[in-house]
Amino acid sequence: MLPYAAYLRVYEPLTAFAPPERSSWAAYAEATDRPRRAGALHAEHGEAVRRLLGVPPSPVPAQESPNAYLRRVEDVLYVCPWQSRLRSWLAFSRFRGSTPVRLMERFVPISVAEQTADDFDRFKRRGGAAALRTHIRTSTWHVPTSWFVPFDGNERWLVLDGEGDPEGTTTTRNLIYVTSMAHARRRCARALQIIRRQVGEVAVAAEVEEIARWLEEFHPHSLVELDYGGIVHLMGDDKLQGDQSVAEIAAALTGLENGEEELAYAMYQRVILRWRSIQLLESAN
Repeated sequence: MLPYAAYLRVYEPLTAFAPPERSSWAAYAEATDRPRRAGALHAEHGEAVRRLLGVPPSPVPAQESPNAYLRRVEDVLYVCPWQSRLRSWLAFSRFRGSTPVRLMERFVPISVAEQTADDFDRFKRRGGAAALRTHIRTSTWHVPTSWFVPFDGNERWLVLDGEGDPEGTTTTRNLIYVTSMAHARRRCARALQIIRRQVGEVAVAAEVEEIARWLEEFHPHSLVELDYGGIVHLMGDDKLQGDQSVAEIAAALTGLENGEEELAYAMYQRVILRWRSIQLLESAN
């Protein structure tokens, strides 16, 4: 079973990478033994489980992953590196910062935790802020409301049984949105303008602004993807078919813009209540 997590990914065109990386990713795309999209999440999750079940457990891979998610649009190759080592470091830092030391020892020995933190500090000193840029964001047990803003309801792609998937790029169940970077940035900018003008500086504005700033770090001709990932296994077919969170957030923003506050509130509440009910499953037994 995959983790109950959703993913926000940026795919940069091959030309956005430095020449050595460009050659490496071009060769990778032609390789016949690379993980395909349908099995990529399983492969990455399996590798993480094996590390954590080791004695002692290893919170972070010893080397950066050589793998990536790929997309082709006409003749252009787009690359989203897994960056498993960097993402593991960042996740472990968040976990360590929010977990009491005594509880931490139950997951990872103190000596391993300290060594992992030291390795990450050395990595940051060598690479600086640019080295911390990740192409993938992860959210467990829910999709943050701000993640719906960069997309349009017409960009929704739902697969329930694997049919209608000519490239074999998904697992048997998936819900994905894909858009251009230009559209994503424009929608985030519009949302921020509407929220600040009509509501003021609220938490949701800060969340949208964080996503907007993250998107600005990438090539302007990139692609942006929202993947419901393992969260589709928390939702039956009817719920997946009825999930129009992107369209509802867009309707809420349009309602705010046009002074239709009741419509805006109703659409926003539909999204909030839907995902709150899913997120509560984390603490269910």
